[in-house]
Amino acid sequence: MLLFVGLGNPGPKHAGNRHNIGFMAVQAIARRHELSPWRRRFQGVAVEGTIAGERVLLLLPGTYMNESGRAVAEAMHFYKLELGNVVVFHDEVDLRTAKVRVKVGGGVAGHNGLRSITAHVGNDYKRVRIGIDKPDIKELVPTHVLGDFAKNDWAWVEALCDVIADNAALLVEGRDSTFQNKVHLAMEAKGFGEDEELPGSE
Repeated sequence: MLLFVGLGNPGPKHAGNRHNIGFMAVQAIARRHELSPWRRRFQGVAVEGTIAGERVLLLLPGTYMNESGRAVAEAMHFYKLELGNVVVFHDEVDLRTAKVRVKVGGGVAGHNGLRSITAHVGNDYKRVRIGIDKPDIKELVPTHVLGDFAKNDWAWVEALCDVIADNAALLVEGRDSTFQNKVHLAMEAKGFGEDEELPGSE
């Protein structure tokens, strides 16, 4: 069994925040694979189903970002999961807008959700890093991540979440490099490629 965790803050006030793109990606996976209904579990909401022949639990912690590890730890302990079975989807200011990278372990780079998960369960889980870019002035980063996506951002946000959902089976199968490449090529095909000047890009 795998655990897919989307990071974000609960409630309508935060629903459109850049910090919530992890929530958005995991919700898109649930829609794409027709997993429902979401139920209150593990200090958040969760839904269980099958992707690529594997049981997968999708979890959106309801603890607020900086306590995400509590929800993840509870789900892991309930299902007796190893860290290698955990995949965390989160916003990444150190990646350009709409870029996606997958890695296992590494630093938390100031991300409070990752910091909380690492503190509760350890560091060697898989991260799907979803680029939201960052402002030129470091002090503006908190405002940036907690701000809503602009109207002209939503085309690439929705496209990217759909592409992640379309290719989620590759993550289940452990084909991380193929997943990255497929996402990249699909976004290029939709007009959001390397040469496309996206909102929020430098």
